[in-house]
Amino acid sequence: MTALSRAAPAPPLPAELERCSPADRIRKTATLFHTSPLLLDCGRPLSDVRVAYHTYGEAQGDATLVLHALTGDSAVHEWWPDFLGAGRPLDPTQDFIICANVLGGCAGTDGPAALGDIPISLRDMARVGRALLEHLGVRRVRIIGASMGGLLAYAWLLECPDLVSRAVVIGAPVRHSPWAVGLNSAARAAIRAAPGGEGLKVARQIAMLSYRSPQSLAQTQTGQRRPGVHAVTSYLEYQGEKLLARFCERSYVTLTGAMDGFEPNDAELASIHVPVLAVGISSDVLYPAAEVRAGAAALPNATYWELDSIHGHDAFLMDAGELPGRVGAFLRGGTAEG
Repeated sequence: MTALSRAAPAPPLPAELERCSPADRIRKTATLFHTSPLLLDCGRPLSDVRVAYHTYGEAQGDATLVLHALTGDSAVHEWWPDFLGAGRPLDPTQDFIICANVLGGCAGTDGPAALGDIPISLRDMARVGRALLEHLGVRRVRIIGASMGGLLAYAWLLECPDLVSRAVVIGAPVRHSPWAVGLNSAARAAIRAAPGGEGLKVARQIAMLSYRSPQSLAQTQTGQRRPGVHAVTSYLEYQGEKLLARFCERSYVTLTGAMDGFEPNDAELASIHVPVLAVGISSDVLYPAAEVRAGAAALPNATYWELDSIHGHDAFLMDAGELPGRVGAFLRGGTAEG
């Protein structure tokens, strides 16, 4: 065979794709509640609910369930490379890992386009997740969620305590403060004032300021990228455009409303007896570390650990530091102590 006829070597896969098999990278769908409808907290019954999800690793009766953030999706291999892969907290060579797109979102699971603009609760999302686990033959789960996924983890602990063996909650309180509700209210007002996309871009800009910290922006967004335009202004404009290209404003309204409406009382929190690792982030201005710590203190069997980072709420994505090691040890039955 001559050099001209020899096949060129295949280009290397991106690092995030090397961490899972080709089959794991395919989004799957299931239709649930055929015979018995899901009764939403708002009182509406739903039948034949379509759920989109990813799985990683070989199917087992015991699994790790990942709960994604507000504008996230079920493709964990694309957005959490520090956590997914051999030897990482989410290890497809050892465990069965599941992540589903939430009810009310816009990534394949039924959302406002299919359901209309009806109220959805985090507890509704947990009930849909339970039905998906039954469909997959899963009887027991470890759960891990960050941001909205962390709030949803608390809903799982209240709705499905018989299924959950332990839970990791990263950068999330047990309920929203007036500060967090106010930020979401402003975002929804922007969407109502400018429907069709412009409002969603502004909502994202509001959110991005709460996802970072003053120190983080001072380090990464100084100067100008365009003449006469501050770098932080260009950054926020870019983030707004990027979200508009992939997300639905109606889902943004639905999901932020679900987060704001989740208000477990102290007696409910005291009923959660499974081990919980609650992780605060030192510079988080959206969900301050003290708030996350106080929520953990309301649980009978919770451990609190704090990630030290200047990058605010989004540090769990961009500056994980010791977090993967701590979480991995806890998910495998240990503690988060260093």
